[in-house]
Amino acid sequence: MADTQKKMILVTGGSGLVGHGIRLAAEAEPHEDEEFYFATSKDADLRDLEQTRALFAKVKPTHVIHLAARVGGLFANMNYKVEFLRENLLINDCVLQAAHEAGIDKVVSCLSTCIFPDKTTYPIDETMVHNGPPHRSNEGYALAKRLIDTANRCYNEQHGRHFTSVIPTNVFGPHDNYNLQNGHVLPALIHRAYNCKQSGEDFVIWGTGSPLRQFIYSKDLGKLFLWVLREYHESDPIILSVGEEDEVSIKQAAETVLSAIGFEGNVVQDTTKADGQFKKTASNAKLCALNPDFEFTPFEQAIQESVDWFVANYETARK
Repeated sequence: MADTQKKMILVTGGSGLVGHGIRLAAEAEPHEDEEFYFATSKDADLRDLEQTRALFAKVKPTHVIHLAARVGGLFANMNYKVEFLRENLLINDCVLQAAHEAGIDKVVSCLSTCIFPDKTTYPIDETMVHNGPPHRSNEGYALAKRLIDTANRCYNEQHGRHFTSVIPTNVFGPHDNYNLQNGHVLPALIHRAYNCKQSGEDFVIWGTGSPLRQFIYSKDLGKLFLWVLREYHESDPIILSVGEEDEVSIKQAAETVLSAIGFEGNVVQDTTKADGQFKKTASNAKLCALNPDFEFTPFEQAIQESVDWFVANYETARK
């Protein structure tokens, strides 16, 4: 183990959207007793237990923030359910077991609001994770992620491990995956808006534009991850999200992106495209009770910063 006076924090999936948010938060408010290792796929194939064990032996972490996952947008989840199920089950099992074997003090894993039941009442909260099956469109990914909560409880009750998880709503920000087919909704909207501004083509909103989502800026999520690592002491998950009153429709999100990028062309809708789940409204009451002074970045400001980053880094951004 590392020096007990120094926290060595291993961040799996450290090169992704949330990893960059955590890096920025750690640099903005550094703690002298913390050191971070942001692992990428080049460090280890976390689907393989021996490679995962070797990574832990090299880094010697005292704490883990577990972000690594196979992820994608609505259409990727619909088309590759088996891969999303199997690969995420393997990754999560390897990371948690390696952490247990290494005697890790604390693991904070990243879940998703898609783990919640499709048929439910709103707002959803942390007590409702296992109340029914998730939406069929992303059930492979959702169930693999949901089982982290089960594993956390099992490791806690059987071995006394402080393994916990956070459930962010839709994350966006710099260093996102801007792939037009497999990316999440906001980065895909940003990329398409950029292309349409350059080409002069119509901007097409896929689906009806009516589904509602809560979006959380990656910089805000990074700060909250570190708060959970340092201050949150439960094994039960905690939702990290803006409030219910900040929920926006896909159409509103698209209009905000278009305004930020300066698109002045025609906007049309393709209602033949699937909408996915209509709403996943989550309660952040638990977060507000435990961290009442936290201030979220306004949505318009966060979108503008995200658009500016994509335009400035277009050549190297993940597309």
